[in-house]
Amino acid sequence: MRLAATLSGAAFVALLAVTAPEHARAAEAPALEPYQMVRCLQLVQDRIAAGDQASLPMQRRLLEMTDENMRAASPDAFKEPKNFRALLIYAMSGGNPLTIEQVVSRLSLEEADQALAQGIIDYLRGKPKSTVDALASVDPLTQISELGAFLALVKGSVSIAQEPEQAMKLFDQARLLSPGTLVEEAALRRSVALAPRLEDGARFLRSSTQYVRYYLRSPYASQFADAFVAGIVALHASISLDALGEITAMMDAEQERVIYLRVARRAAIDGLTELSAFAAAKAERGRDGQRNDADPRTQLYSGLSSVTSGSADDMLGKLSGIDRDKLSKGDRALLDAVEAVASELTSALPASPNAKPKPVDIEDLPPAPIDIATPAADPMVPDAAETPAPETRPVTTIQEPAVVAAPSLKPRIVPLTAAAQPASAEAPPEAEDPKITEARRTLEAIDELLGGSPK
Repeated sequence: MRLAATLSGAAFVALLAVTAPEHARAAEAPALEPYQMVRCLQLVQDRIAAGDQASLPMQRRLLEMTDENMRAASPDAFKEPKNFRALLIYAMSGGNPLTIEQVVSRLSLEEADQALAQGIIDYLRGKPKSTVDALASVDPLTQISELGAFLALVKGSVSIAQEPEQAMKLFDQARLLSPGTLVEEAALRRSVALAPRLEDGARFLRSSTQYVRYYLRSPYASQFADAFVAGIVALHASISLDALGEITAMMDAEQERVIYLRVARRAAIDGLTELSAFAAAKAERGRDGQRNDADPRTQLYSGLSSVTSGSADDMLGKLSGIDRDKLSKGDRALLDAVEAVASELTSALPASPNAKPKPVDIEDLPPAPIDIATPAADPMVPDAAETPAPETRPVTTIQEPAVVAAPSLKPRIVPLTAAAQPASAEAPPEAEDPKITEARRTLEAIDELLGGSPK
């Protein structure tokens, strides 16, 4: 359906004002009510959520026009409930906090409306505790659906740290009140990021499926990719890899490959050798017989995941064939560190099988830079109000928005294998086969090396 068909007459005039040439705007345009400007802004943002990245410049212009409209409107205009609600929705749609504060300061509001406005201003100012207090008595389900959806998203965002279960319920409410919108897109992203914290594998897979099916073309999908990769690593023991494959099959071949590359890297660094080997093999295999075994990242991550299957000499030989120039700075640091460990292990065996190789110092390794699409600023949540997003980066042609940030997810650090644990001091040296000893030392050294990488 064309956008014009979905707009009211006045809102369509606002859209024409955005897209018309400068000289055409010189003519006096009919004055629009605040709620009409905001309605037009929402429709454009929903198109963006569905993948229409060409609407991003239009969104920026509409935000500017709406800001001017809100500043110019008289206090009497906001006595109309739909205009006051529009002011609050504008605030949560990427509006200017200064404008919101100035307009609210000129209004005589009922106590409930004053608390509502103050809670949103606190949210925009990055004050989650004050936001929680101000909005504590607000039930999103009792509000007009458009406003209620935003309030559920905001309340869920500030509840993540202290009440993650309640936050998930609020994200569900946001989706219920505003299906097919940027609000639902943001709520789904938050749900994907939050599910691992709740150790809810089923919820993680369900929300990921819904996001990929409806919003993978969103300019904000890199946030989803971050949460998706982090969640796979965190929940690998409780989710079905077959179900994971069904989700990635809905992506295009390149997006799927990059997801598996990122999982392989993260799993290798966290010592999850089986998951790393699985993901590296999936990335290498590709689709329709189009193998990706020439990708140096695949070679590096598969090399890390197979340290138990060969000697340090074998691993060093495999790593030396990687084209360093095609690796990111972080992956070159990782390659250097692992080659240093392998080289040290091949130089000479220590006198005792319990002796540890000299640890290698490397800087914290940044996530592998992988594209998904140029990131866009999430229009619904100011930087100051966002909680840290899970560490990891995109899928391959996507990126993220401003409605509410995902919760922080700290991947669990797991030893490479049981063999990576220090050998008992009482174990008799003669009980160790030299090959087993070397394999154990390799694992132990790399585990020590990688255990201090990205938290």
